Amino acid sequence: MTTEKNMTARDLMSEGGVRCVGEHQSVLDAAKMMKELAVGALPICGDDEKLKGMITDRDIVIQCVAAGTDPSTVEAGRFAGDLHWVDAKAPAQKALDTMEQHRIKRLPVIDVDNGHRLCGMITEADLARNLSDKQIAEFASQVYATA
Repeated sequence: MTTEKNMTARDLMSEGGVRCVGEHQSVLDAAKMMKELAVGALPICGDDEKLKGMITDRDIVIQCVAAGTDPSTVEAGRFAGDLHWVDAKAPAQKALDTMEQHRIKRLPVIDVDNGHRLCGMITEADLARNLSDKQIAEFASQVYATA
C-alpha cells in the first residue's frame, strides 16, 4: 500500500496526545483508564516515561480475568511483550508496512529527536481518515487475514 510521499507517521497519528498506564499500575487501573478514554488498548510506560509495551482489553480478559486472576493484583507491565513502534518523522508508508507485517491495529509513534518519548498512536480510525478506500481494504486484508 502506498501513501502520499511526504506524509509522515506524525501526520497519520491521532491528535491530542496519548495517555499511558504505568508499568507498575494494576491491570484494574488500566481497565478503568480504557473505560474513561473509550479505547481498547493503552501504551505501557515505565518509570522513565518511555514506552515499554501495550496492553489491550483482550489481554485483560483472556490472560487475567478468565484465568481467575484478580486484576488489582497484577501489574500492567506484565503485558509489555513484543514492542513495535515507528519514529514520528518516518514516512507514513513505514508505519503502514509495520502494522501490516506484524498484523497490529494500533502503532505507537515515538519522537526519537525529543528523548525517545511517546508522542502519539496510529489507529485504524486514523488510517480511515487518511487513506483511500482501496488502501484501507488492502490494509484490512493484510491485518485480518487468517494465518
